[in-house]
Amino acid sequence: MELHQITGLGRVAEEKLRRAGIETPEQLRAVGAKEALLRVRLHADPGACLHLLYALEGAIRGLPKKELSPDVKADLKAFYSGLESGQTAAAGRAAERGEGK
Repeated sequence: MELHQITGLGRVAEEKLRRAGIETPEQLRAVGAKEALLRVRLHADPGACLHLLYALEGAIRGLPKKELSPDVKADLKAFYSGLESGQTAAAGRAAERGEGK
């Protein structure tokens, strides 16, 4: 299966993931949505947004992003807000080194 065939991901998201070194649905599931977004921002799209993070999480769960629970969305939004404020800079550096998930 190709990345763009997963629920909620299209060819643009697939290309960003590939540029970030994530080439299969299995790799996406293994790294998780948060780590995938960090890698996309580092290697493909520094402005990757919260909606991509929702789409990645939905894809991992096999759901459209609009069907993610409010709790999941709140967790993702908190992560993204931390990213925007620089609190996850250390996580970004770890992603660059290929550490963590």
